[in-house]
Order: sequence, then C-alpha cells, then structure tokens
Amino acid sequence: MMSPAQCQQARLARDRRYDGLFFTAVKTTGIYCRPICPAPPPLEKNVEYFPSAVTAAQAGYRPCLRCRPDSAPGSPAWRGKSTTFVRAQRLIDEGALIDSGLAQLAGRLGVTDRYLRRLFNDEMGLSPKAYSLYQQCLLAKKLLHESQLSITDIALASGFNSIRRFNDCFYQHFSLTPTQVRKQLNGAEQGEGKNQMKTVTVTLSYRPPYDWPSVRDFFASRLIEGLEWLDENSYGRTFGKEYGQGWFTAHYEQDKACFRVELSLSNLQCLPRAIANIRRCLDLDADSAVIDSAIEVAMGEPLGQTGLRLPGIWSPFEAGIRAILGQQVSVKAARNLVEKLILMNPGHHSGRYFFPEPEALGEYDLNLLGMPERRRETLRIFGRYVAEQGIEDANELLALPGIGPWTVDYLKMRGLSDPNIFLVGDLGVKKALEKRPCQPELAAPWQSYLTLYLWKTL
Repeated sequence: MMSPAQCQQARLARDRRYDGLFFTAVKTTGIYCRPICPAPPPLEKNVEYFPSAVTAAQAGYRPCLRCRPDSAPGSPAWRGKSTTFVRAQRLIDEGALIDSGLAQLAGRLGVTDRYLRRLFNDEMGLSPKAYSLYQQCLLAKKLLHESQLSITDIALASGFNSIRRFNDCFYQHFSLTPTQVRKQLNGAEQGEGKNQMKTVTVTLSYRPPYDWPSVRDFFASRLIEGLEWLDENSYGRTFGKEYGQGWFTAHYEQDKACFRVELSLSNLQCLPRAIANIRRCLDLDADSAVIDSAIEVAMGEPLGQTGLRLPGIWSPFEAGIRAILGQQVSVKAARNLVEKLILMNPGHHSGRYFFPEPEALGEYDLNLLGMPERRRETLRIFGRYVAEQGIEDANELLALPGIGPWTVDYLKMRGLSDPNIFLVGDLGVKKALEKRPCQPELAAPWQSYLTLYLWKTL
C-alpha cells in the first residue's frame, strides 16, 4: 500500500498510472472513489485510503456512481503474499463459489475450508463467501451501467439464481436497488428476446502505459484464421463451452485507458469467468512501471518502448497443444499446424471456429497434420490426460512422453500467465542472447516479460 502522502499526490493529479492501486474514501459522504474521479477533490482531513474496493466497502463506504470503482484495473500489489490466497482469489473471481461450495474450492487448493477462511480473514478481513458476493455485485453494477441486459439476465450473469437474493445483496452493498441504478442512468430494462446467444458490452480498464502495438503484432504473427481476428485497434477470438461458448472482440481505446469488449456467449452464468480470462489474455492488471524497471535492470539498458504486456492464450490446454505443435519448428509452421487442427473441429458458427475440446482430440485424424508419429501420439496422450485430470499442476505434465521443460514452461507462461518464466531453452531466446546478453535472475519475478522482450529484439 502506498503512503498517505503518495496517495494524496496521485489523487490530486488524477494520474491514471495509480488507478486501481488504491481507493479514496470520503468520510463526509460515505463514498469511495478511484484516484482519477472527476469530482472536485475532497479535503485531505476528510479522506481515508484503502488498498482495494473490497476493503473500502467492508469499512462501510459505497461506490461512487461517477468514477465507478467497479471499472478500475486490478492491482496485484494489494493481493496477499500467500500463493494459496492468490490462487483462491483468482478462482473466486472466475466464479468458483458460484459453481460450487467452499469445501470444493478448498479441495482444489489442497487445504481445508477452515484454513481458507482464516487465510481470507488474515489477508482481507472478510470471508471467502463475502468476497465472492461483493465481486458478484460489482459485476452486476458494471452490467447495469454498460449493458442492455435485463435485470433478470444481469442477476443470472452475476451468479444469483434468485432475483430477491440479488436485490437484497445489491442493496446491502450499495444502498441502492438494481432498478434504482438503472433509473439514475435513465436506462430502460431491455431484454434480448429469446436469442440463444446473449450479447454484452463492457469496458475493461488498464493502468497505463500499455504497449498495444507490440501486443497486436505478437497476436498477429500467431493468429489462427477463423479462431481469431485482428485489426489495427482490436483483437477477438472464439472460446469454448467452459466459458459459455461464444466469442469476443476487444477494442483498444487509448484515450480512455481501456478496452471496450463486445461478448457474445450462450451461457450468461459463465460471464464472470469469461471476463476474467479476457483480462488475463490481454494482461490488463500488470503494473508496467514495476515490470519495465525490472527488465531494464536485467538488460542493463533502457527500454525503447514502455508498457510491456504478456499476451495470453485462452486456456492452458490450447497453450499446451500450440507448444507441442511448435516443437522444433518455426512460428509460421506451428501456426499452419494449428490451423489444420482447427479445421478438423466440426463445431463452427458463422465462419467462426472453436478450438477442440480435450475429450474430442482423440477422434481427429491427426495423420492429416503431416508431422512425426511420435508427436502425434504426444497430442493424443496430452488430450486424454487433460480430459481426465485437467491441469492443476502443470509440472506433472513432464511425466508424459514427448513433453519436456520448454513445452511446460510455454504452457505456464502463456496459458496460465505465469509472470516468472524464462524460456532459457527457446531458440529465439538463445539467438537474442547472443547479441544482447543479460542477467535473467535480476528480472525476477517478471522473467516472462524478459523472455517477451528478447523475442521482440529479433
């Protein structure tokens, strides 16, 4: 957490680089805001600072309707140091406590539910369920502001199966009902008829700087036609049934420090998970100032472009398949193999193709890929493994034939967005190091970004 003096300077300057790193609560109004709130700044004696929106809400403050704290970028800084806590928080953000109970979540994490409750209380001063409910209400508030979904659909998308429960929980946190928020926005409750697909538009903020040209070019060099699409200021792709089967297009809006994201999906209950994964794939919660400084130290030179981001792959399974297909071949050759695999998937929608599900991979004629039989067998084994066990610990994949450290590290770096992977065995990294030697250990815990930077130098 920043010092009160630093927070005061940042909020008075309305500096977007600090958006999401702290929140300002005003004692006289009972409202908490982002540091970039356009309202006249309150006197310092009336201000209290919090490291997160959740802690401000727990202290009895309600969110500002002007700056909308629900739209602030996330901040890794205020998250606890415990790896278990960070994993639990990420899973809850994706809707883990909507889909199942606390005991099931604790089991996934390898701890008891009692320990998990104590961990949340120590780190945040509230229970996992209270945190989950607040995140659900924040998402609902965001959808009330930005979408034309009916209030019934918003309740469903936010994880509430009862309108009464939704209204009660929303009022408890914000002192307003969902209908009152809609009326204040002069909006009308609009449904989407009986269409199978639901369309939602949301804004996802980031903390500047953000090197969009590099992210765009990285996606472009690996783009799979039909699965993904790209232009000067947008990136989009399809996603599978785990996320409500559909697609999204994210439009880069530099002047607002955000992406305007249009989603179409068949299951609104998967919306929290889909939004969280879009944030991860676009790396919207990175603190670029900290990361850029670490890379400069490791390289021993200033960066030509600030705002490094780590473009993600939609799922660890897809990342693993792409890594296996990319073993010992060029980026272009790997992309061609992925395109052939995509075309084998019979499920498509209006020219949009979906990445194969793990359980379906064994049904494909992999002989059409034109690659060594040993690698085709690795694909089959990997697909069966993920279909049966999932990927809870990526390191366990090393026991599978044909999967080595490079494949697992690539999967972790892009499929799980692990920030601290240095692909020391990567051919591109080796070539870059011949011309620009560095000290990778000095970049920790951001070595994935150093890998990305070295690729850029080629």
